[in-house]
Amino acid sequence: MRWTLKPKPNEEIVIKLSEELGVGKPIASLLVQRGIATFEEAKKFFRPSLSDLHDPYLMKDMDLAVARIEKAISSEENILVYGDYDVDGTTSVALMSSFLRSYSPFVATYIPDRYDEGYGVSYKGIDFAADNDISLIIALDCGIKAVEKVAYAKEKGIDFIICDHHRPGSEIPAAVAVLDPKREDCEYPYKELCGCGVGFKLIQALAAKRNIKLENLLPYLDLVATAIGADIVPITGENRILAYHGLHVINVASRIGFKAILKQLKKDKITITDVVFILAPRINAAGRMKHGLHAVNLLTEEDEETAIKFASEIEEYNTDRRDTDKTITEEALAQIDASQEQDRNTTVVYDENWHKGVIGIVASRLTETYYRPTLVFTKSGEKLAASARSVKGFDVYDALESCKEHIEQFGGHKYAAGLTLLASEYDNFKLKFEEVVSETIDKNLLTPEIAIDAEIELKDISPKFYRILKQFAPCGPGNMSPVFMTRNLRDTGYGKCVGADQSHLKCQVKQEGKGPVFDMIGFGLGKKLDIIAKNRVFKAVYAIDENEYNGNVSLQLRLKDISE
Repeated sequence: MRWTLKPKPNEEIVIKLSEELGVGKPIASLLVQRGIATFEEAKKFFRPSLSDLHDPYLMKDMDLAVARIEKAISSEENILVYGDYDVDGTTSVALMSSFLRSYSPFVATYIPDRYDEGYGVSYKGIDFAADNDISLIIALDCGIKAVEKVAYAKEKGIDFIICDHHRPGSEIPAAVAVLDPKREDCEYPYKELCGCGVGFKLIQALAAKRNIKLENLLPYLDLVATAIGADIVPITGENRILAYHGLHVINVASRIGFKAILKQLKKDKITITDVVFILAPRINAAGRMKHGLHAVNLLTEEDEETAIKFASEIEEYNTDRRDTDKTITEEALAQIDASQEQDRNTTVVYDENWHKGVIGIVASRLTETYYRPTLVFTKSGEKLAASARSVKGFDVYDALESCKEHIEQFGGHKYAAGLTLLASEYDNFKLKFEEVVSETIDKNLLTPEIAIDAEIELKDISPKFYRILKQFAPCGPGNMSPVFMTRNLRDTGYGKCVGADQSHLKCQVKQEGKGPVFDMIGFGLGKKLDIIAKNRVFKAVYAIDENEYNGNVSLQLRLKDISE
């Protein structure tokens, strides 16, 4: 692991903020690192307010989108809410369809089949609309590159409104309205919304048009918070406000579908981490193993018994998904070992029998193992489909752009993308991708980095310190949970390996000299027991959390790495 200590912020600003807020310098320093330098900025950070959301009409084409939807409602047109099959897409469809159904009974939903239609807007979906006398399609979390599909729909008398957050191609589809903050000609102040976030801005604009108060939209924010967590977008600016209030909704007045999932898991309070590792995989499992519409049905269901039945089915899909991704990951690792490709700067693997629904998860697992830009391919109809994942600091979307002569179509983000290509181009693509990455990547990025916010002393850690740290949540990209380093530590003699396979490290530490003693737990760090043995001095990188044992709650240090 590569330890990177963030630069110390301006000392004068830290002291001033420390005095204004009545907090210690370590807390003030963390805030200044995050761009928070005044009392007012700190207040907005610790108490995110819906009033700080931007005017939705600042987004290009918003007025056109609202006008077209209002016309469809007043004319009693049939509207199709269309979304991708992942969490961002299915939550977007649940959000938009449930809002529109408050004003029109003529609203249908559509999620493309991952295997039959593939990602994004499909001809089959447009034909479905034409066959059912639908004259307006609202596409969410997809569509920004659907130039030909939108033109095809127009020939059939169907209008499109696109709500997307992926990077546009060289041409914007000729839809009635294209809402995407990443459009170069869009001056919307916040660029990092997820697809469901863009959908929320549209219902915010529709609500404003109808003189509905913003507070009345709070019940939709559980969906937005789930999409923000699942899509790993920055938890800054508007996303942080939406995630903060959305998590509150999940915990206090969640929709019946979420309650049904959480009831099975016996979870009381949900954090953004729980959204990422508990809620999102289950919602995703429907689209991966069966069909994304199952997730939409669960998220819009209003009958408790039916929701419990849906949640139970989705739990089964998630179990299947876990088993499948474990098997494929093992096969992919074996393929890499057999091909002796460990010395490459990329990982590209393929098997025609791999389940298309889990190749994204497998790509993430391979990236964790070999830590390099990774693509996992499988057969999809007559073509090959792949999921791409990257390492921190490397833009895999740009790398794919440089390989596009071998690709049929692709889309995505800096760290995650999807593509299809002809089987005849697989070997050419693999060579080109390795060449592009090798020429452009900083080799340091191929070693995992631990970003350390600050070096502190154990005596700095107190219940008050931790109470304030908890208020940094929700944490995620752009506002990661604080990570600390402390030197001159010694184990008090209780250090040992724990866990069924003895793979975890547990110890109790104090800093040289006087001061408090803390329990430390390091998952997967059992092999580093020697570093702390025989009263050796060591340094540690860790996060702070709470440990509950026999009803007693105490602070503990959750190790990320240790070193001599």
